[in-house]
Amino acid sequence: MARRIDVTGAGGVRLAAWEFAEPRKTAPGGSAPDSTAPRTFVPSQAEPYEPHEPHAGHEAELRPPTGVLLLHGLMGRASHWAATARWLSERHRAVALDQRGHGQSAKPPQAAYTRDAYVEDAEAAVEQLGLGPAVLIGHAMGALTAWQLAAKRPDLVRGLIICDMRASALGAASQREWEDWFKSWPLPFATLADVRKWFGEDDPWVERPNPARGEFYAEVMHECPDGWRPVFEPDQMLTSRETWVYDAHWEELAQVQCPALVVRGLDGELGRAEAQEMVRVLPRGQYAEVADAGHLVHYDQPDAWRAAITPFLEAVLTG
Repeated sequence: MARRIDVTGAGGVRLAAWEFAEPRKTAPGGSAPDSTAPRTFVPSQAEPYEPHEPHAGHEAELRPPTGVLLLHGLMGRASHWAATARWLSERHRAVALDQRGHGQSAKPPQAAYTRDAYVEDAEAAVEQLGLGPAVLIGHAMGALTAWQLAAKRPDLVRGLIICDMRASALGAASQREWEDWFKSWPLPFATLADVRKWFGEDDPWVERPNPARGEFYAEVMHECPDGWRPVFEPDQMLTSRETWVYDAHWEELAQVQCPALVVRGLDGELGRAEAQEMVRVLPRGQYAEVADAGHLVHYDQPDAWRAAITPFLEAVLTG
């Protein structure tokens, strides 16, 4: 289940945050929900949030719940974190944020799509939702936002998980590749099946068929009069990316005071050597990797992703 909460971000931009929890147990005599049945996260049809009732003897452990803020990457949306957030909501208050220009958050053309704006948005979410001191979990660009917020406001962050994001500068060539890639999209797609097939198989950036990647991109499409198009504006994505690809971000890593876990997929964009250097630079850094996973670690291998972050979360949240 998910409940939408509006947050006011930097410059007054309206942001959509989503609070997750599984359905409550039925009363005696009622039928229990099928825990194996797939659940689809539909942001436009948000349901009331109903937190789990504490198990007997565990009230002190579960109250108050620790806040967890999940930040998606470039082009992503809060629903990409749905499975992770539902799992976390068994014991904690898990909130995923649609960042500006993404998902159901506002996409004003005149708004700032800068590093500072993204960090200030995350800061506003933690403060306005009362999550702090929170655990921040970020993927790709969302991970960069998370560690920059942790460096800026250590009082708001008690733990940090960085998922497949590099600290080194990517450079102008990388930005040109992205510009060309956006131009290669065969928009509009006739059906969602076409979306899944192109991003999962036909995209020149795909080395081998990847159904999880197809599902990831199907999640960020919406139906328009002429077919299926992304919910974001590609130009805004390039503008957002331009504010961080030319710079290295090691200095902010060194300023992170809380425990931090760097997670990489073995086939992802973050190489092992750079990941281990990030761990060395972080004052309290730790390392984990997920086999058979690419850049979309939590989407490619959800069970292995949870197994990789569980020991870190338990240490941070009970320490």
